[in-house]
Amino acid sequence: MESFDFNPRTRFVFGVGAVDRLGELARECTGRRVLLVSDAGIAAAGHVEHAENSLKAAGLEVATFTGVEENPTTRHVEAAVEFARAEGVNLIVGLGGGSSMDCAKGCNFILTNGGRMQDYWGVDKATKPMLPMIAIPTTSGTGSEAQSFALISDEETHMKMACGDTKAACRVAILDPALTVSMPAEVAAVTGIDAISHAVETFVTRRRNPVSQMLSRRAFELLSENFSRVFERPKDLEARGAMLLGASLAGLAIENSMLGAAHSCANPVTARYGMAHGRAIGILLPHVIRANGEGSEEIAGLYAELAGAGGGSNGSGHLDAVHPDAARRLAAKVEGFASAAGLPARLSECGVEREALAEMAGQAAEQWTAQFNPRALTEAEFAEIYECAF
Repeated sequence: MESFDFNPRTRFVFGVGAVDRLGELARECTGRRVLLVSDAGIAAAGHVEHAENSLKAAGLEVATFTGVEENPTTRHVEAAVEFARAEGVNLIVGLGGGSSMDCAKGCNFILTNGGRMQDYWGVDKATKPMLPMIAIPTTSGTGSEAQSFALISDEETHMKMACGDTKAACRVAILDPALTVSMPAEVAAVTGIDAISHAVETFVTRRRNPVSQMLSRRAFELLSENFSRVFERPKDLEARGAMLLGASLAGLAIENSMLGAAHSCANPVTARYGMAHGRAIGILLPHVIRANGEGSEEIAGLYAELAGAGGGSNGSGHLDAVHPDAARRLAAKVEGFASAAGLPARLSECGVEREALAEMAGQAAEQWTAQFNPRALTEAEFAEIYECAF
């Protein structure tokens, strides 16, 4: 048995109607003036008002910031910090998708430790305690509620910065499947594919361990078995709950094993073209799976095991651990998910220019997640992945 160090830092509260406990859980965190970070779409869906009412009913004061946009940058974080300082908050709630939760974490870094977001790029750069935070995801995608990292892009360079610190981990994550019903189908598609990519990548990274793989495997089961159901029956709370829990378990796996080359490839695309992260991931992940599985019995075996966990191809729920086609089969499975959700299959369909591929390959090779990929990929190999996906 391999050695591992598993240190869960977040309490998870799951169930339909769980958001109604926000006020109660916030009081337990001892905060009295709450910064609620969200976006305009979540406010329009009524979720912000719902959260505000729960907090106020518990006798707490609420200051709401809804200036978050998709793929938050240092500009969004700075605006949230300025707002929070003026309000004198001592507890933070991030309500929404990964963008809202990441912006809330980013605000926490600067509000408590000063400086700029760039100062926290990396791991454990904060020197002072941070405010308690509650995360409430309204999408089934990033798993940010389960992670101590904030992903914030530099407003000037567009470089996506992973800013991680154990002190930034959420005190509580509230997982209420009912909140995800309001997601448009497009959002459900891109966030769902992102969650699936987290389960797939964490299962094979160099930092994988028995606990992270247990989380990845169960996440993949939940996500792959329910991804299509949420489009066929959008109000199916059982399927919504499975997707939400799967995304959180995959997020926990990220916290313990990191990600790989699919995210290294996706980040330059989203930075350059403003493409939704899940769209880029859906296109690139199958090609990364094939690249990783080529010439490696070990990785092919892991992919075979994962494909079996999601309802494998031989009736017994398992694939041969050394099946030469395991990577291709898993890649095809992911392509099937994306196709069923109406997502594009090629970068060229999304306005990406072939002339940009070489530059993005260089950027992908420099991404932090590249070092955790199970197979070390050269810049030329990243360029080949982009070309195959083009």
